[in-house]
Amino acid sequence: MRHIISILVENEFGALGRIAGLFTARGYNIDSLTVAPTDDPTLSRMTLVTQGDERIVDQILKQLNKLLDVVKVLDITEATHIERELMLVKVQATSGETREEFKRLADIFEARVVDVTDKTFTIEVIGRSSKLDAFLELLDRKTPMEVVRSGVIGIARGEKQMRI
Repeated sequence: MRHIISILVENEFGALGRIAGLFTARGYNIDSLTVAPTDDPTLSRMTLVTQGDERIVDQILKQLNKLLDVVKVLDITEATHIERELMLVKVQATSGETREEFKRLADIFEARVVDVTDKTFTIEVIGRSSKLDAFLELLDRKTPMEVVRSGVIGIARGEKQMRI
């Protein structure tokens, strides 16, 4: 099962390496990892996506909580949450017909064209990972020139929060 784990860490040198090392040492895979500072300059927030049953994820959470740099850990998968991912896709768009098709596809997915040249379109898609995957599946016939994905970020809905 897919799990989204939110981790509040001290903004210290090597914190990311220690967390990634924990996964490596135990043979767990990280599907997606995003890290950015919070409104508190001493803290960063990591959003990590991994796969595993309840036993494995429980073990991961316990191991993360043991790390000195980790301030708080929360598996937001089970809670009501909001998740988003950003994807930029560059496609070859040389004919008017192809350009119109990409514009229609972007409209259907509530995406937007963020760059246009005489030969390419770059399309920005934001949403759940499944939405981005569906967009790519429809592009399969046209073979994107380049795809860049940010990785998942997530936040619990309601009163639950990741603050100290």
